[in-house]
Amino acid sequence: MQVVFDEIPETVIPRMRGGAGEVRARMFTDQLGKIMRGTLPPGASIGMHSHETSSEIIYILSGTGKVLCDGVYEPLTPGACHYCPKGHAHSLINDSDGALTFFAVVPEQ
Repeated sequence: MQVVFDEIPETVIPRMRGGAGEVRARMFTDQLGKIMRGTLPPGASIGMHSHETSSEIIYILSGTGKVLCDGVYEPLTPGACHYCPKGHAHSLINDSDGALTFFAVVPEQ
């Protein structure tokens, strides 16, 4: 099955998971998980949340930022991949002056 993000309508999610600003996302979801291409504008974030029934993989396409995972900040640059295992918590933060674009996969386990 092919997922063509440019054919999926963009959704604007204000304060995603209690974060700051908004996330612009194109998402494919079904009962097995979620696949998303998202953009965080400067200063925006996805709030701290835990993955009780899933893990999450975030691959940075463009821009820079950081992730807070289990109390540790990790810098993110294009080509970086962040993994949040099932049972852990994280937050994605754009602390730069440019947009942060990422690809995320959340498989239900």
